[in-house]
Amino acid sequence: MTEQRGKAWHYRAEDQGSEPNHYPGYIPVGDVRRRLFGWRAEAVAPHYPVPFGTTPETPADPANPGYRLVEVPGSPLPMIADLSRRIVYRSDTGRPLGVFSSKYPVMQYGEMLLDGLAALVTPDGLAVSDDSLGIGSAGLLKGGAVAWVQIERPETVATPEGVDFRTSILASASMDGSLPLSYSAVNQVVVCDNTHAWALDEAERSGRVWKLRRRSALSQLAFKDAREALQMVVQAEDGFAADIAKLCDLSVNTTQFRQLLDDFAPLPEEEASKSARTRVQNKRDQLELLWTSDERVKPWTGTGFGWLQTVNTWQHHIRPAQGNRAGRNTTNAVTGKTADADALTLERMFQVLTPAR
Repeated sequence: MTEQRGKAWHYRAEDQGSEPNHYPGYIPVGDVRRRLFGWRAEAVAPHYPVPFGTTPETPADPANPGYRLVEVPGSPLPMIADLSRRIVYRSDTGRPLGVFSSKYPVMQYGEMLLDGLAALVTPDGLAVSDDSLGIGSAGLLKGGAVAWVQIERPETVATPEGVDFRTSILASASMDGSLPLSYSAVNQVVVCDNTHAWALDEAERSGRVWKLRRRSALSQLAFKDAREALQMVVQAEDGFAADIAKLCDLSVNTTQFRQLLDDFAPLPEEEASKSARTRVQNKRDQLELLWTSDERVKPWTGTGFGWLQTVNTWQHHIRPAQGNRAGRNTTNAVTGKTADADALTLERMFQVLTPAR
């Protein structure tokens, strides 16, 4: 939604082809189907060649052989088909996505991530209002093995503590079995474009995440209409704003900051290698610079939220990344690693600030 928010920090003009990946408003559902989900997940039994001079064997149970001798056009060798398993692959590229049992149901991203949400988003062409929901982002990860669609409201929430954020519903699924079909509430802090998916009360957080078993009927989707989905977003916004207020009210003095730093990035023993000590010291220096000087953290320095924001910002934007940083951040948000990291940061922070007596 570049008209309201500008371009994302990871935007690169040279990466834009005939169709840019940034939209002035909500992303049309038809574009997501065509550009991302315009292929099908297909399945086939694994095949492997049988060497010349050998006799193919089958299991003793003739009612369920599991394996079958087949002829593959163009193959100089006879082939055995493993009927107990299925390889799921992309119909457009042939890229394998996962190997499963023969009973594994193959579903399509369009069915899982768009059909279930179609009734929630504002139809193309209608005016965007505060009560509208639309697709803010969508994409594929791991070559199509994982996908997500994010729906959100257009406006930003501003808290009395000076934290501006947006709450959205993140729908995710996988073709490699790594993720169940899930719908969760996530929050994006505007000043740093970081994703937050934590809550002080884990019981409350469990009410913000819905996971459907892979074989479940899509009719079990938790949201029956746009009003229910909108209510869920508003409740998540209220909960996140309340949590921010609590953390901003929690003071962290200089001594406690040093204790948090020692807990998160402890210095190695004297006998450790020079390179190991240098890596840790660089990490500590980066965290301290965020805490004392960085605009993404400084407004809340001296508070519990400031420490959480320090660690979260370091993990998003400074921590060494292999390959594309934006892709890694998205993967972590979709797979739940960001939520786990934030939860661990909060847990360790409270242990340091309130030691057992």
